Amino acid sequence: MFDLPIYLPDGLRLMLIAVAAAIAGAVAGRLLMSLAKWLAKRNPQLSRHINLARLATPLYVVTPVLAVFIAVRTVAPEVMLTPVVSGLVKVASVALLYWLAMRIIDIITVAVSRRYDITVADNLRARRIRTQIVVVKSIANFIVFLLALAAVFLMFDTLRGLGVSLLASAGVAGLAIGFAAQKTLGNLLAGIQIAFTQPIRLEDAVVVENEWGWVEEITLTYVIIRLWDLRRLVLPISYFIEKPFQNWTRTSASIIGTVELYADYTLPIDPLREKLVALLETTRLWDKQVQVVQVTDCDKDVIKIRILVSAANSPTAWDLRCFVREQMIRFIQDTYPQCLPKTRAALESPDDYRDQRSAGFTPQPVS
Repeated sequence: MFDLPIYLPDGLRLMLIAVAAAIAGAVAGRLLMSLAKWLAKRNPQLSRHINLARLATPLYVVTPVLAVFIAVRTVAPEVMLTPVVSGLVKVASVALLYWLAMRIIDIITVAVSRRYDITVADNLRARRIRTQIVVVKSIANFIVFLLALAAVFLMFDTLRGLGVSLLASAGVAGLAIGFAAQKTLGNLLAGIQIAFTQPIRLEDAVVVENEWGWVEEITLTYVIIRLWDLRRLVLPISYFIEKPFQNWTRTSASIIGTVELYADYTLPIDPLREKLVALLETTRLWDKQVQVVQVTDCDKDVIKIRILVSAANSPTAWDLRCFVREQMIRFIQDTYPQCLPKTRAALESPDDYRDQRSAGFTPQPVS
């Protein structure tokens, strides 16, 4: 054991060594925190977004405890020969390092995310970066967890032998496990593919399963769609690789909204175009890009009028569509009430039928 005064009991000397190591570890933690703050201050933009205070707790706990473990193992290795103590030290060391690594990953991802605000009107780049951050963070967390679990297994001879024997006797069980994990691995690979190819991003306006909504959350295994009525649609992430869907904000945050009206054939269209121009000039919801009024269809009773208007983003487009729909209906009601949808019918009396027979008109049967 370390050469302390001979009159001190072994337990007391070991305690003094542990205390000295803890103090040294605490000092080392303080120095590391000071270094991190100094590096952050050299980049004002980084220091504004990063929250180093969240690193203090795990750092100030991990460094003293690991310093004590190292000191005791160095000066009094016989203490570590006890299986229970040795096992606890190994598991605790891996757990502490895992905690510190997870906190560092969280701090970095939060700091990078804060640099990209998705609440602005043109948030396409911000949503793209945040989508990558979310998926990369999930992958990093998964890898760190696997490394920590593997480190714990490798520290124990019994578990290491069990792992080797399981790999050597894979056989049918290995195939079953492989097939069972195939879907999970497929979702994992789909998540990595989506992170970089980005067919969807956070807050994209999409139509999936005949439902309109926005991409609220992307994980390695599933995607949550926030529907217009605040319901949540949960889909496996492989859905967006294997099946078709509509992404209304794929190339830009701006979006075109559609308003459909039905009216009588006698309704003039040009006054509707003039009214739409006047309406859009009175609202900030319109981004001054698209304004179209067209008759797109008709049937035996009514014509179908489609109005296209553009907005900076999907929530604004929804409000703009509602505004245009309400105002155009009111305009038709006030200005052309006779042009509202109607069903025509011809009423004939028996006298009219007799007059037609007397004039030589004979109804023909329908074949």
